[in-house]
Amino acid sequence: MSTTGAREPGWVQDVIWWHVYPLGFVGAEREAGPDQAVVHRLGHVAGWLDHAVELGASGLALGPVFASGTHGYDTTDHLRVDPRLGDDADLDALIAACRERGLRVLLDGVFNHVGRGHPAFRAVLEHGPATPTASWFRLRWPDGADAWRPGTEPEYDDFEGHSALVALHHDEPAVADHVVEVMTSWLDRGVDGWRLDAAYAVPTSFWAGVADRVRARHPDAYLMGEVIHGDYAGFVAGAHVDAVTQYELWKAVWSSLNDGNFFELDAALTRHGGFLDSFVPYTFLGNHDVTRIASRLTDERHLAHALVVLLTTGGTPAIYAGDEHAFRGVKEDRAGGDDAVRPPFPATPRELSPLGLPTYSLHRELIGLRRRHRWLHTARTRTLHLANEQLVYEAVGDGGRLVVALSVGDRPAEVPAAGVRVVLAGNAEVADDRVRLPAHGWAVLEG
Repeated sequence: MSTTGAREPGWVQDVIWWHVYPLGFVGAEREAGPDQAVVHRLGHVAGWLDHAVELGASGLALGPVFASGTHGYDTTDHLRVDPRLGDDADLDALIAACRERGLRVLLDGVFNHVGRGHPAFRAVLEHGPATPTASWFRLRWPDGADAWRPGTEPEYDDFEGHSALVALHHDEPAVADHVVEVMTSWLDRGVDGWRLDAAYAVPTSFWAGVADRVRARHPDAYLMGEVIHGDYAGFVAGAHVDAVTQYELWKAVWSSLNDGNFFELDAALTRHGGFLDSFVPYTFLGNHDVTRIASRLTDERHLAHALVVLLTTGGTPAIYAGDEHAFRGVKEDRAGGDDAVRPPFPATPRELSPLGLPTYSLHRELIGLRRRHRWLHTARTRTLHLANEQLVYEAVGDGGRLVVALSVGDRPAEVPAAGVRVVLAGNAEVADDRVRLPAHGWAVLEG
């Protein structure tokens, strides 16, 4: 177990996730047809597992794989694989292929809302307020429940104004029973944990009850909630989950690099250390919902700096598939605006452009460094030197110490770094407790 006081399973210490958005990865149709035929595409993901292992990843974090109408977050059946991806046998085979390679598996569960095509909501539309699943939703009947007639549709709460995403009523015991059944069923089949989509929109008391029941059957399950902002530590404690997504650090990394303002990153790392006192955050530079890090940064030379921060600070890191090859993609606020960050992948990694190979090599180098220093999972950082364009911090934990030096200036910089002896990664010269960095340079040092 972690020394942070969280209930995190011990195996999580060694996990570095490779995150895949399956529907985009395999090039599935944008919408599922009314009688969607099963197309066996999950083998395409399985064909990339050796790439994940060679990268240094030790887990596969899968985006939505359950039946849905469009993008996977409008679930219509939590217990059936999306036919655009395949069937149960295809997912079982993918899980087995992960097991053969020592990869853990994380599934993406959407339990704040369902798609309008979900049987529980279809029953409401067809049979009205008397249907047993009417209590699953927060409904308002225009003329009152007693006046319902076939064809009358209720008003209902949805997810952030998206009428296609029908919000569940989390005070309803049957909803909790359903979520527990879904989560335990797939854990029974061999997955290791769950990402809880839009967890911030669900009462923590609901998550706590569900998490306790799930762990009664699967005590080593990893439960991680999507929380964008707010009281991270309070959410983890109240929801009885292991972690939440660390959006604060994600934003501070690219923003400080773009602005030449390491004071922002220093403040975020201070807060990050406070989170580590109670749980280990899920850290990342990219995911299926945000602009690719290579597109977000205004200077491509700073992609290395961002990756260094991710892999030398406490957390459970995730690499969004394609970022390791410097994929570009800008998320836009429009219909289809996610497509650029959720592209189809070729049949094999050999078909990728060689232009991404330097970034791939850098990922392998820094992931390897992190795996050799397992204590980095819960490491605390302390700033040794801070200026607008330079930052030096030490990462310390379990008897180990690394020093990270970063510069985004246009000229070489010399910064203090007491006790360092050896450059483990990057380009720097060390002498007399000083580190000399080239313009836009970085280094990870031992000492």
